[in-house]
Amino acid sequence: MVVGICKVDLYIADAISLKDKRMVLRSIKDRLKLKFNISVAEVGENDNWRIAQIGIVCVSNEGGHVDSIISNALNLLEKDGRAQIVDYYTEQIHV
Repeated sequence: MVVGICKVDLYIADAISLKDKRMVLRSIKDRLKLKFNISVAEVGENDNWRIAQIGIVCVSNEGGHVDSIISNALNLLEKDGRAQIVDYYTEQIHV
């Protein structure tokens, strides 16, 4: 079993309140979950309305499949104009 994790730092330029940030993040998280069948959660920067940190996790039996899913999720985030990727970190855990 291979577990892929990815921590993504996002910048939401149009957010002027925490409510705006939450609306954008909820939409992004739901879209990622639906399209890739992965787990997504806000994991940091909860009180800053322009910066967000999300965690993405997926499980598979092959490392290549995990890399592909996380790569496609990052590509979707890059194409989404509501948030800009500032930094990201990925890791695979073999269990």
